[in-house]
Amino acid sequence: MSEQRANVLDGKAIAQKVRSEVRDEVSALARQGIQPGLAVIIVGDDPASQVYVRNKGRACHEVGISVFDHHLPAQTTEQELSALIEQLNQDPRVHGMLLQLPIPAALPTGEILDRIDPMKDVDGLLAENVGRLWLGRPRFVPCTPLGVMRILAEAGTRLSGARAVVIGRSILVGRPMAALLLGADATVTICHSKSRDVAERVAEADVVVAAIGKPEAIAGRWIKPGATVIDVGINRLADGRLVGDVEFSVAAERAASITPVPGGVGPLTIAMLLHNTVLAAKLRHGLVRR
Repeated sequence: MSEQRANVLDGKAIAQKVRSEVRDEVSALARQGIQPGLAVIIVGDDPASQVYVRNKGRACHEVGISVFDHHLPAQTTEQELSALIEQLNQDPRVHGMLLQLPIPAALPTGEILDRIDPMKDVDGLLAENVGRLWLGRPRFVPCTPLGVMRILAEAGTRLSGARAVVIGRSILVGRPMAALLLGADATVTICHSKSRDVAERVAEADVVVAAIGKPEAIAGRWIKPGATVIDVGINRLADGRLVGDVEFSVAAERAASITPVPGGVGPLTIAMLLHNTVLAAKLRHGLVRR
């Protein structure tokens, strides 16, 4: 097997750069008497969600964003959760709000998300913000695909006219990722569980974004020589190893640039949440218009 030649894109370093930018913006807002604030709601005791929320809170504190944590029991009713969301909608200290998913199955996720003020929807999941993204007038963009775009920019990847394949169609990653790439003038194909000839589509792609949550489902030999490969997936194997959706070792011999797992896209997700929270504060105070 030949020596790996791809440029391995360091998501941690890019995320630190974003966090530094956010810290500077928070300091600039503080000089104008504005303190960005993020409300985080978690319902139940899901261990992974607790880790995510803790990491988000720590990141906010590091850059100077105020955090308002609301940990609710799994037995919380729809009415109780809705009342809290309405309270936070009206709270001027709260510029951004996120509901940590998943929430207990007894609660209607879509209906509850719809109660969040679209101007505080820093996860970019509400219909108004999704629609704006597809219209080419984005306000809040989901954090992971926004992070992918930052990685592509830092890597110097040419998107205009490029053939891009997005594997996965989730509302969190696949669909907004396709919209962002289309907005950057790429020619975009979305592949998913019902798609045929996925290998052929990947082999034609200048840019591949894999986000299906299946370990090494994208064979390295499918990658077009010189392509840029962004692996959003993170999967834990039986032996405890973490791998992505792409067969990294083989893909890295063919790609020009590739993200590792871990240490690729993951660190950008929280960094872009910080970015979106500062954007929300600027919007609320009329410092930018979107």
